[in-house]
Amino acid sequence: MADTLSKLSKPEGATSKKIRRGRGVGSGLGKTAGRGQKGQYARSRGFKPHHEGGQTPQHRRLPKRGFNNAFAATIAEVNVGSLEVFATGAKVDEAALRARGLVKGECDGIKILGKGDLTKSVTVTAHSFSKGAAEKIQKAGGKALLVSTIIEAPAKTAKK
Repeated sequence: MADTLSKLSKPEGATSKKIRRGRGVGSGLGKTAGRGQKGQYARSRGFKPHHEGGQTPQHRRLPKRGFNNAFAATIAEVNVGSLEVFATGAKVDEAALRARGLVKGECDGIKILGKGDLTKSVTVTAHSFSKGAAEKIQKAGGKALLVSTIIEAPAKTAKK
């Protein structure tokens, strides 16, 4: 096998010679290097990526609405029905939810929502609960405990 590998070569016509533009009149692509004379296509800079030829660009034609808060807290939502995967008497916190894949990625807090049914008594520790979720957890014989540290947006200070 080593003998055949050492004798490998590209098939004829697989590679073509590099075109050398702007290297004299005799090359066929000298002087203007195939770009024609004058105009924006002949310039080195070309044109801007979002330029639409004088037409009002799309980013100016579309309406701008609303506000995106860069400091908004991201809250992971978990439904009561998905807590059914835990064993009876289990302590469910952020680490346990991440281990089961119910919470993924970065988040500032976890909120338990009331969709679904819970039949097992589990102790759930989260940053917040909906009314329905807290009732369902207590009805099943479990506890809904609040984590007191919710990361919030930085407070704005008044200028003096």
